[in-house]
Amino acid sequence: MHQLRLKIENEALLCCPICGSDLELQPSGVNCADPACAQVFPVVDGVPILINEARSIFSIDDFAQRRDTFFKSSGRTRTQQSLKQLLPQISRNLKARHNYRRLADLLLAGSDRPRVLIIGGSILGKGMEALASHAQLDLVETDVALGPRTMLVCDAHDLPFKDGSFDAAIAQAVMEHVADPYRCAEEIHRVLKDDGYVYAESPLVAPVHAGRYDFTRFTHLGHRRLFRRFEEIDSGVVCGPGTALASTYESFLLSFGRARYLRWSAKAFARLTAFWLKYLDPYLSEKPGALDAAAGCYFLGRKSRDVLSDRELIKQYRGAL
Repeated sequence: MHQLRLKIENEALLCCPICGSDLELQPSGVNCADPACAQVFPVVDGVPILINEARSIFSIDDFAQRRDTFFKSSGRTRTQQSLKQLLPQISRNLKARHNYRRLADLLLAGSDRPRVLIIGGSILGKGMEALASHAQLDLVETDVALGPRTMLVCDAHDLPFKDGSFDAAIAQAVMEHVADPYRCAEEIHRVLKDDGYVYAESPLVAPVHAGRYDFTRFTHLGHRRLFRRFEEIDSGVVCGPGTALASTYESFLLSFGRARYLRWSAKAFARLTAFWLKYLDPYLSEKPGALDAAAGCYFLGRKSRDVLSDRELIKQYRGAL
């Protein structure tokens, strides 16, 4: 039997994703304490599977049977994996490390032991080492995939946590992959404490990734509207126009065929010929037009009782048009 990955002190935060009642957490399974619900959730490899199947695109049985859920198996050989490591990357995250340091400072200034919800946390996100390196931060890492860091599986549309449980919530490269991002933003707002923080990164100009689990893109203002129930601390370009151009160029080459060797060759060629575009991003990201052509934007905000109106929203446009 696998030991539960979720820390004991975090068990009191949990609630049933179906009815909101308390949960009884055991190594063999998780039981809803409400007799009217009485849902039993499995534990797989020490990870509770807390999914409301009635409102999710995922099935509990997918995880119980260890089927692929969010990420497809790549099917790459060891040689291909080694070659991939040698190829230059075409993307560059300009802000994550700095933003995570800033978030950590904000959290530690207000609490000795802040609790942070990571949505999409089966692996450590780009730049998140700056946050994870703080031993004082209690990270609760969730995902819809069983990964090396997944503490529990849950769907962001129905987070299995009680109101006001967290000091901060992080959704890095997540909101494009949920069916209803506005519902997920409401759930994030619900599980945060008063004056809790949210940090999100989402794409604007980016080809489809994660296949069938890719739904939405956000302009800078669209991203701000998604978090309209939060006071803005900072927002801007996280991956610039150079990265957007390089990834679009790679996707253009990949569109010529589906055969594995053709796609691998196209990807290698794109990275060898377009990797340099990302080095323009630190310069371009300071230009107003970058907000209109960025690969992705970020938002750092604080939970608020007020809701940003659409009339006030459009006054916050900072692009070049």
